[in-house]
Amino acid sequence: MLALGLLLSAAALGYALTAYLAVRRARNIVLPPRPAALRPVTVLKPLCGAEPGLAEALRSLCAQDYPGMQIVFGVQDPADPALAVVRALQQQYPALEIAVVVDPSRHGFSAKVSNLINMMRAARHDWLVLADSDVRVPPGYLSGVCAPLADPTVGIVTCPYRGLPAHTHGVAGLCSRLGALFVNDWFMPSVRVAALFGSRDFAFGATIALRREALEGIGGFAAIADQLADDYRLGELTRRQGLRTVLSEVVVDTGIDERSVRQLVQHETRWLRTIRAVRPGGYAAAGITFSLPVAILGWALAAAAPAASALLIATAGARVMLHFAAGDPGQRPAGAWRRLWLAPLSDALGFALWCWGFATREVQWRQARYRVARDGSAHPIT
Repeated sequence: MLALGLLLSAAALGYALTAYLAVRRARNIVLPPRPAALRPVTVLKPLCGAEPGLAEALRSLCAQDYPGMQIVFGVQDPADPALAVVRALQQQYPALEIAVVVDPSRHGFSAKVSNLINMMRAARHDWLVLADSDVRVPPGYLSGVCAPLADPTVGIVTCPYRGLPAHTHGVAGLCSRLGALFVNDWFMPSVRVAALFGSRDFAFGATIALRREALEGIGGFAAIADQLADDYRLGELTRRQGLRTVLSEVVVDTGIDERSVRQLVQHETRWLRTIRAVRPGGYAAAGITFSLPVAILGWALAAAAPAASALLIATAGARVMLHFAAGDPGQRPAGAWRRLWLAPLSDALGFALWCWGFATREVQWRQARYRVARDGSAHPIT
């Protein structure tokens, strides 16, 4: 037990330090200058409801300085309140080419992918960018993510992202902050560690850029219409065609709209079980990424031996360093200090849900429950 406890504690410290170094390295990357020539691009934005901050997120895309940009917004319900936001943007940016597709047709389990299939008939250009509705992008975003597509060996380009709490007060504020910490302090650092060691087995719905020919080569969006991890599968299928996945240096922001503890647990559970569905071996090894709970577990197994206590203290220090490194570079340090007490709570919740993720394959998606098959496809539970 002593040896096992010390091993767990040492592994937790090693991961926490590696994650900190990977995040720090990524923050020091300088965006390359805008390429001299860029091809026209169609941006596909599937929408569903008027989410918090939707107008600001869509406006950040409309304000991009990019030659030959077309934006296609798509909804499945003619009464979707997101349409009012889009109409206002059309008036605000009359010179911008904006198309709107309203089509309730379903092509599989995923409403998002069904929306994309319907929207493709309005896409005019051969370079395509897909981005979730709540993603807020910085200036130069579009040229940054599109530039690698000029290389014919590139299959997709995807963006790392930061979670921004959609609420700041009450239970919703607490849950939104915990959801943002799950993204910023756990998920994206694990991606940075994987990238540090050369892995590119990922793709994020926050942004995926690809050429039309690459999409058609895998069978179009229909190939991922029943997949829970549709973004991951899109990257996987293009890699099977011998094409590379590029992790962009552009970082985008995504809203975290968790209004209750139940929503927070359902969202993180779906996230974790999605990872388990697409990478079962990686999921089993991911326990070590919850460094602080693992270090506490190792300390307990080692019966609070002095060496285990020292490793636990060092892991806690590394975890604090990671929290500050993973935050928004533009935030004030005082804000990060005020949220520091939430980090161990977020880690404990994530670790508990990771353990629970081995027990069942069921997930909650909006108002329905699904069972995730071993191939990553989702099947409604009636």
